Amino acid sequence: MAEIRSTLDMVMERAARMAARAEDVPADQETEQRGMRLVVDFLAGKTASLTELLEQETASEQMTVRRGMAKVLIRNIVLPRDEVLMAGSLTAISGLLELGGPASAMNTLCTELKQILEQYSQHKEQIKQQLEDAMRAQLSQKLQEQGMTAEQTAIDPTMHPRFREEWARAQSDLNAQYTQAIDQRKEILQQRFS
Repeated sequence: MAEIRSTLDMVMERAARMAARAEDVPADQETEQRGMRLVVDFLAGKTASLTELLEQETASEQMTVRRGMAKVLIRNIVLPRDEVLMAGSLTAISGLLELGGPASAMNTLCTELKQILEQYSQHKEQIKQQLEDAMRAQLSQKLQEQGMTAEQTAIDPTMHPRFREEWARAQSDLNAQYTQAIDQRKEILQQRFS
């Protein structure tokens, strides 16, 4: 029982320390975090307009809330490994466009990001298809050498271990290339909202 009580005491002490540190958070940081929380509803599709949410803030806090919103939106632009991530990234880009206003530099950056995301998806599918075709041809050739025809056996190159290795390597290279391009634009966007 003494062990349980001492563990509980330790947890309570840690909670007290964390609460004391939380009180030391500057007002600007708290306001920025409020902006971060507000944008979550936008990304989830629960809120249609970020500018309406921003207008509900006091004039003195709007820039800080806007910066917090932008941080979350920028963080949510990621490589679209599936349709859900692509939709989330496009929603984040539309939010940045809304927050940025009619500034042509913001529109240009967001358009570039959108093109990069779309090119990534197309490039990924193209590379995968080329790899599948090459692997299918190699497997068919090996089967013919053994006296079998491709029609006699169903060839699924994606199940071959060598395909998986080469696909992982190709995907890693592609991800690195596109991540670098995205990160460059995200950094510029972050600077514009700072």
